[in-house]
Amino acid sequence: MNPWIWVQQGWRPVLEILILATGIFWAFRFIKGTRGGQIVTGLLALLLSLTIITRVLDLKVLNVLMNQMFGVLALSMVVIFQPELRRMLAELGTLSVFTNAQQQRESIEDIVQTADRLSPVRFGALIALERNQPLSEVVEGGVPVNAELTPEMLETIFFPNNAIHDGGVVVRDNRILRAACIFPLTSRTDLSKSLGTRHRAALGLTEETDAIVVVISEETGAISYARRGQLTSNVTVEELRAFLSAEMVTRLQPKGWMGWWRRFREGVGPKEGGS
Repeated sequence: MNPWIWVQQGWRPVLEILILATGIFWAFRFIKGTRGGQIVTGLLALLLSLTIITRVLDLKVLNVLMNQMFGVLALSMVVIFQPELRRMLAELGTLSVFTNAQQQRESIEDIVQTADRLSPVRFGALIALERNQPLSEVVEGGVPVNAELTPEMLETIFFPNNAIHDGGVVVRDNRILRAACIFPLTSRTDLSKSLGTRHRAALGLTEETDAIVVVISEETGAISYARRGQLTSNVTVEELRAFLSAEMVTRLQPKGWMGWWRRFREGVGPKEGGS
């Protein structure tokens, strides 16, 4: 057989396998560590067990029922993984290709300085960093602020005697959009009873959106952050800075000539040893 004909006939199956494998890989990577990931693991284990049993024991009735259930199962998956699907589609549909990394660094430093100031005096705080998905769809109430993001402004908002210190703050593009907002609480039942309303609100918001939420405990002054429905507690200021930088700056840096041009435009210049 002519090798060229074989290549022409064989590239489509190879391409389909690559696309399918890539899609499955990124889907699992996206839901890894979330409630959806645990459900997928349990569901796959159950389906695999039932498939093996029906094939080995030749259970024809059960095999027919399972084949008919796959259509219903596909619809059920959409309902079960609604928060994860919404977050994934939002990230894919509104990738921030041209976001200014220098602006993100300034926002991160303002948040970190705020945490460093509020933590020792135990001023409770709840700060949501809006990314690709607008938070107006899930955040309720709040007072319009539309002020420049500064540690002093955040410290003023979360001062205990301030009328708007309760609730959360929404930050986007180096600006404070709203304060005293009500975030959706998580419905998880496996959480420690010691977690307060702020931490549960942080989890709830990150379960439904792609936002990052920084929490400062009013009882202990501990700094925590939430992302994709996962809470990381008792972090240091440096750990918070490293996390926010990795999430909001490092992922924005393109490679090659485009990365060089962006660093040049921001006044950073090309990195040594890189293009």
